[in-house]
Amino acid sequence: MPIATPTSIRPDAARRLSSLWDLWPFLRPYRGRIAQAFVLLCLGSGTILLVPLAFRDLIDFGFGQRQSAGGGLLGTLSLNGHFAALFGLACLWALSVAARYYTVTWVGERVTADLRSAVYARMLGQSPQFFETLQTGEVLSRLTGDTTLIQTVIGSSISMGLRSLFQFVGGMIMLAVTSFYLFSLNVGLMALLALPIFAIGRKVKKLSRESQDKIADASALAGEILNAVPTVQAYTQEPRETRRFADRAEVSFKTAIRRTRVRAALTALIITAVMGSIIFVLWIGAKQVHEGSMTGGQLASFVLYAVLVAGGVGTMAEVWGDVMRAAGATERLLELLNARPTVVEAAAPQALPQPGKAEIRFENVTFRYPSQMQTAALDEISLHIAPGESVALVGPSGAGKTTLFQLLLRFYDVTNGTIRFNGQDIRQLSLHELRDKIAIVPQDSVIFSANALENIRYGRPTASDEEVMAAARLAQVEEFINRLPEGYRTFLGERGTRLSGGQRQRIAIARAILKNAPLLLLDEATSALDAESEILVQQGLNAAMQGRTTIVIAHRLATVKKVGRIIVLEHGRIVETGAPEDLRKQSGLYARLARLQFDVE
Repeated sequence: MPIATPTSIRPDAARRLSSLWDLWPFLRPYRGRIAQAFVLLCLGSGTILLVPLAFRDLIDFGFGQRQSAGGGLLGTLSLNGHFAALFGLACLWALSVAARYYTVTWVGERVTADLRSAVYARMLGQSPQFFETLQTGEVLSRLTGDTTLIQTVIGSSISMGLRSLFQFVGGMIMLAVTSFYLFSLNVGLMALLALPIFAIGRKVKKLSRESQDKIADASALAGEILNAVPTVQAYTQEPRETRRFADRAEVSFKTAIRRTRVRAALTALIITAVMGSIIFVLWIGAKQVHEGSMTGGQLASFVLYAVLVAGGVGTMAEVWGDVMRAAGATERLLELLNARPTVVEAAAPQALPQPGKAEIRFENVTFRYPSQMQTAALDEISLHIAPGESVALVGPSGAGKTTLFQLLLRFYDVTNGTIRFNGQDIRQLSLHELRDKIAIVPQDSVIFSANALENIRYGRPTASDEEVMAAARLAQVEEFINRLPEGYRTFLGERGTRLSGGQRQRIAIARAILKNAPLLLLDEATSALDAESEILVQQGLNAAMQGRTTIVIAHRLATVKKVGRIIVLEHGRIVETGAPEDLRKQSGLYARLARLQFDVE
């Protein structure tokens, strides 16, 4: 059964998709190459259909059964000429097949690359809500396994299927021309096979979709666990996780075997029935040759055309199974491609007034997470932050501090109310322009699989090496970077596995400093640092905060002593606001938190 998908994917989308036909927008730019492949296909198919005629003339010529000097496909050629003509046909067929193979493979690889890129780009445009119900491992499975199936069909199977179809249709026509009586017997018998073939084909399609879903489930689990190997090992859960993956792999295996069993039965049915029909018809033909109503060459050509037809039917049966699998894969990929972001760009984005500064206003903002609509994460928040002001958000976990950051970045849109940036509703701004004016140090520092220099430069890709190193010095990165084997050029490992938590946090701080945006968001930016490092890094942050609007989330109140104002949140509401010392003198939530941390009576 298909996994649950985000609500942004319309539940009836898959039913409206016409499977592989929906790939046409990706195929359209390469119409010329597709037409070229079609011409080569026609050339190759036409050439192979001439071979039985050449054999007919060769056999009749060799056995003295040629009726007239000018009759037949090869005319008045000598015996050697007949063989030379056959070799020429073989060469023409080989060249056309090779050219067609290259062309369709190119189209398949090109379309697959375009499709992967389009789906990946669409995923990058989704808000965090999209990934609340869809695992990244599932997305990766669709980007790899499903696109590989589509590539196989576009780059190979469809071409083989069309070739076999031409071979089948052309062969049937030539069978009728060669002996209409034998052809009629053949058609009557093959008509009986159509219904079971199509019935089993529909079953294959259903099982193919189920098989791909089970593979995706296993991939999603593997991706999640491999990203948490230290935690798994720390809790000695390796055997349990191995069993979980093995169980899902076993379910995937059993589903695939069911699909394979049906496909094998379909193939066996087709081949047995078709070959049985052909053998019966050939028995009748042999009797006609014996009676003198057919020549040996005619029977030989009929046999060859019958073999071409049988081969075409067998190939089409296998291709049909591949096409059904690809149809299921296409539906799954197009579900992602057709997913609509919940945060939508304004139709005509407004320019941001005074882009060099940041004034923030929350006007009666209420927000509920889509997965928790019964609870307000923020409730009637009204807040004004002046340009250049530094503000700290303080409160217990779940008070709504990080939610404010997510709304400012428009990862979600407010349920009610308005957020203004320099007086402009952020929903009327371009997402790119809005986020370009914000630098953030998240609580969980993200390190990419690159060296230290490129990880910091991610904040501003156009920055010079000198600017990157200057930001690194402010964030106290140089202190440990210089101890790495290749300094700034040292590869930091996937997700920064070669760094400690504090070192990863300093890289993230340097990245935000380098971006030099007018609004700086710090979400527990120094939580992973030791006391000595925190003092040094805080000095760098204080320098970076000069002249720009800064909002700081902090649980350790010692880190926000120097901010101009503290906003205390509880249960999604602002319960206190004021300077740190003023709030300490009151008997509210901030004073209680301060006493717990500083042991002040």
